Amino acid sequence: MLSRRALLGAGLLAPTLAYAQGFPSRNLTIIVPFAPGASSDGIARIVGEKLGEAFGKTVVVENRAGAGGTTGLIGLARSSPDGHTLGVGATGALVINPHVPEQGVIFKPLQELTPIAKLIDIPLVLVAHPESGFRTLAEMIAQSKQRSGGIAFGSTGTNSAQHLSVELLKKATGANLVHVPYRGSAPVMTDLLGGQIQIASVDLTAAAPHIQAGKVMPLAVTSPKRVELAPEIPTIAESAVPGFEVTAWIGMFGPAAMDAAIVEQISAHVRQMQSDAVYRSRVRNLACVDAYLSPREFSEFLERESTKMRGLIQG
Repeated sequence: MLSRRALLGAGLLAPTLAYAQGFPSRNLTIIVPFAPGASSDGIARIVGEKLGEAFGKTVVVENRAGAGGTTGLIGLARSSPDGHTLGVGATGALVINPHVPEQGVIFKPLQELTPIAKLIDIPLVLVAHPESGFRTLAEMIAQSKQRSGGIAFGSTGTNSAQHLSVELLKKATGANLVHVPYRGSAPVMTDLLGGQIQIASVDLTAAAPHIQAGKVMPLAVTSPKRVELAPEIPTIAESAVPGFEVTAWIGMFGPAAMDAAIVEQISAHVRQMQSDAVYRSRVRNLACVDAYLSPREFSEFLERESTKMRGLIQG
């Protein structure tokens, strides 16, 4: 059997391995398309730290918030596909926004980005200010119908999964809820804690410490089953709308046309992180769930999710 060295010497493995072995040649950047403080920012920093250790390079996390997570991803798509600029993306910008008629077709993420790995699933939760006047989802829905101006709710951005989940709740129940978009979970929670809005739809990552401190009240999670990390919070399905389900997730991407060897190299390091107890603990502390998928599996997942969301939005 020929050794790896012999194969390299014969040039049989050189085209792929030589390019991958020269990577990375400088420090890396991970673009986060949301403000600091939410699950996407937290997971990017954890993954970035681990990738930095694996590659022996500095990994800089750069926050570029805007347009429900789309602005930063457009910047990623326009960067060099050499693997030194990566990004994380969430449900809204990747499989929801492209199907919203009023958005226009300004960005086609599944064509303009390279899927590298699915990273985590994100439980979403609807939370209320303690002085809102209601303590359950049913009470909130009833009161929204009685108030002429409805009840304002904040989300992480227009057409994000957080926003869409409440729009689906409105459609199913007739609740009178008025959307107030923000640039990420952290600013939503700031205004909720300050009483500027009465309810917010955010990732559990941003809400968990405030729930534990008694500063906000959890009304329901959007997942089909109760979340293991917070089993005391009921689901929308059991509280108001049977069968209700909106899930959110975060994945890692690069620009289109990345070299397959580099994609696999980065994804392999992400996969290895799953066996690291410290990594798993830090992910859990973000109130997130490990959900790794390989580049091929992630690509197939994105196509299925895009088709499902198109049906929800346009159907």
